[in-house]
Amino acid sequence: MNLIFMGPPGAGKGTQAKRIAAAYDLVQLSTGDMLRRAVEEGTEVGRQAKSVMDAGEYVSDDIVVAIVSERIGQPECSKGFILDGFPRTLNQAHSLDKVLASKGLEIDHVVMIRVDDEKLIARIAGRFSCSTCDAAYHDQFNRPKHKNVCDICGGLQFSRRSDDNAEAVAVRLEVYYGQTAPLLPYYEAQKSLRTVDGMADIDVVTEQIKSAINAHGSD
Repeated sequence: MNLIFMGPPGAGKGTQAKRIAAAYDLVQLSTGDMLRRAVEEGTEVGRQAKSVMDAGEYVSDDIVVAIVSERIGQPECSKGFILDGFPRTLNQAHSLDKVLASKGLEIDHVVMIRVDDEKLIARIAGRFSCSTCDAAYHDQFNRPKHKNVCDICGGLQFSRRSDDNAEAVAVRLEVYYGQTAPLLPYYEAQKSLRTVDGMADIDVVTEQIKSAINAHGSD
């Protein structure tokens, strides 16, 4: 079973992809991880990506698609995979379709994690994490039990991403809606789009995804 997880920044794609990958014995693939792995392994496309990144430039669609193609062709992906946050544009989606067809593969389900923009901004803007163990917290929804002390490791240092503020999140959402949202009708036309409520509790979202996948089988 091969899946794509979509949704705006902060919708919980990575968290849910990890859970579904474990539940169905799939491999979770994120663009960033695939890029880093290709560079570390020194593959041909990895060397191309490294030279581009070392020059401070954006990695082209051609390189990203080549890395995805290389990765999904590896034995560990034979049981299926989840593309986490890829494709991001219609051009990438068309290229992905060609890559999959060349390998005799297809996408079974595209999971769209729907969110409320205003609530999402509040969710992201309040995030912070333990600098020692990366445990996640939130100013409103998930504070440490003891102020300034990590519940998990007892660490006393916390950090916030520089772009986890309302203004930056609004810009990221604007980019998402401009580039990625057009993918929804594309996959809806292919009858592979499954939409879930990303504002629900994490466990509820996971169950929604499982139900959507199981209900549609491999259409």
